[in-house]
Amino acid sequence: MNIPRPIRLWSLMMLLLLVAACNPYKKGVRSYQLGEYQVAINQLEKVADKNPKANFFLAESYRLSNRIDQAEPYYAAALQAGLQDEEARFYYGYALKANSKYTQARQQFESYLGSAPRNEEFKQRARKEVNNLQALSQILSQEPVFVIKHLTNVNTADAEYGAVAREGELYFTSSRGDAKIYKATGKSFTNLYRAQVGQAMETVPNTVEKLPEAFNMADRAEGAITFSPDGNTMVFARGNAKGKKGGDEVNLYISYFRNGLWSEPVIMRISDPRAWDSTPAFSRNGKTLYFASNRRGGLGGVDLYSAQVDARGNWGRVQNMGKEINTPGNEMFPYVSEDNRLYFSSDGHPGLGGLDLFIATRRDGKVSIENLGEPMNSPADDFGLSYFAMDKGYFSSNRDGGAGDDDIYAFVNNSPDLKIVNYFLAGTTYTTDEQNKQVILPNVQVRLLDHEERQRDVVISDEQGRFEFQLEEGIPQFQIIGDKPDYFTTRHDIDMSGRYLDRKTLKQFRTDTTFRQDLVLGQIVLDRAIVLDNIYYDFDKADIRADAALELDKLVTVLRDNPQLVIELSSHTDSRGDLAYNIDLSQRRAESAVRYIISKGIDSKRITARGYGKTRPIIANAETEEEHQVNRRTEFKVTDITPEVQVVPTEEEQETPPAVDPEQPQPKKEEKPKKKSRDAVFDELGDGR
Repeated sequence: MNIPRPIRLWSLMMLLLLVAACNPYKKGVRSYQLGEYQVAINQLEKVADKNPKANFFLAESYRLSNRIDQAEPYYAAALQAGLQDEEARFYYGYALKANSKYTQARQQFESYLGSAPRNEEFKQRARKEVNNLQALSQILSQEPVFVIKHLTNVNTADAEYGAVAREGELYFTSSRGDAKIYKATGKSFTNLYRAQVGQAMETVPNTVEKLPEAFNMADRAEGAITFSPDGNTMVFARGNAKGKKGGDEVNLYISYFRNGLWSEPVIMRISDPRAWDSTPAFSRNGKTLYFASNRRGGLGGVDLYSAQVDARGNWGRVQNMGKEINTPGNEMFPYVSEDNRLYFSSDGHPGLGGLDLFIATRRDGKVSIENLGEPMNSPADDFGLSYFAMDKGYFSSNRDGGAGDDDIYAFVNNSPDLKIVNYFLAGTTYTTDEQNKQVILPNVQVRLLDHEERQRDVVISDEQGRFEFQLEEGIPQFQIIGDKPDYFTTRHDIDMSGRYLDRKTLKQFRTDTTFRQDLVLGQIVLDRAIVLDNIYYDFDKADIRADAALELDKLVTVLRDNPQLVIELSSHTDSRGDLAYNIDLSQRRAESAVRYIISKGIDSKRITARGYGKTRPIIANAETEEEHQVNRRTEFKVTDITPEVQVVPTEEEQETPPAVDPEQPQPKKEEKPKKKSRDAVFDELGDGR
């Protein structure tokens, strides 16, 4: 059959249009699978009206490039077209929330939960979001105590964020002026900058400069910088060793200010080469580094972690900060204020949308989380808080009304309850001389532990035996442990119940409070007997009584703290009674005490039981009951000092993999391109966070 020429031409044109429409879709999906979200958006927008499935990939591309507010209409279109996708129904709720549609967002999460979803993580997060959204009315009703100001001198149409001050200069991260484009977001790489700080915390015009090349590598993104309290240690994040295509890994780098120059930055061992590690911040004493990471074993999304520095300057002991701080969502950008309170950003705690700013306060061992409210928080991302002075500082936001992308804002805290309270623990290290008098013992390593036995700080006492720690408010109990070669490691508990001040009763803006606790370390002398007080037995029995167990537990602690010691535990009777009987009774009592100590985890090879009966009295020819009681005793003596036991790393330290320099070639593992399982906001390229 002959088809008229006009009809044949029309059919051919429609076929060509259909083929052209298919090509952008396939290209867009391919770019999406490669994580090139901006490229995918450019392709998929061409066919969104003709291919409902393209709307889902568009929505996901916007979400995974940290633009979830722009994903809302595409999720809606995909679901209205009948798309049966659990992920789309779940993230549509977040897209509505990002656009301040709180009632619709809650209804969407409730609808999602009612659809019998299979993803347990999504179900948990959706339930939490329903509760979070119900708490919004309380957050929105808070009386604002902050005043904010957009800093016009520093912000551009590109991204600026993470401002921290050091010695009259403001350091920050920005994507300005970089021609290299990250395909995930269509934005430039980020680099580190600094500028002089002038009036009203603004930067002085024409003083902005990029940090030297060692801190801003080509085809790499730098971001999230912090300084130690003394200003002499810098830690920053650097990511994506894979050039313009980007990559998931982001690592922490450290540099030291010596002789007027910064050292070449090196990767920190606490970095996990398989993970995103960024947004570092020091504690007020510089001994703890807080940072965010999505490493394995977390509570979901990105969590906050802490790391400790030892006496040699090595960083380790990485620990998750726990479920009171971390949620199934994302927690990042920690900051510790001068009064030792933790600020951070989260999208998992009740908030206005995106990342919100929070403060964590500890009281009686419990942590409470408070949303800073408006105007510090908005439906957009609000993050990166740092203080410039006691009552003012900086934060970052990509809210409407800025210069474009992430911007830096200044804030003033006008809270009438704003009080700076610092707590210190000070003491002196002693030992005893031959006359049992206390004498100063210098150069003792003193460690500070919290109620969960996590090390908070470590210092060396000076030549006068003095040491001091700054304490974090709200921790119910601390321990201090003194270590020195040839002396017994000694610890002391400090109960903080009722010792923290009520800020509302204080009249001064700043209050410093110091508690005192000394440490006395006994010298280790072979075969010198040390009496254990209050070890009592029932008449003619060898069973360990409850009051004796409490005293033996102290010896267990001594043996745990001093793993190099081998001891003899001996029992003694008074001079009354048959010699053989007393020796047998004292032997049974000593063996009973040793069995108790071994049951607490002490190696049996380290302790020997010996009953001496009445053969070794302290008071010969005792007559009074008080003198007999002195002779009835349990004591121990050190019989051998073995080589120091190798310290076994904690589980957290064992899980921390050795750092790998991403600049060096690594073995490559062939993997098929796959969809990203986390938000690209946490890729150090693009917005650089």
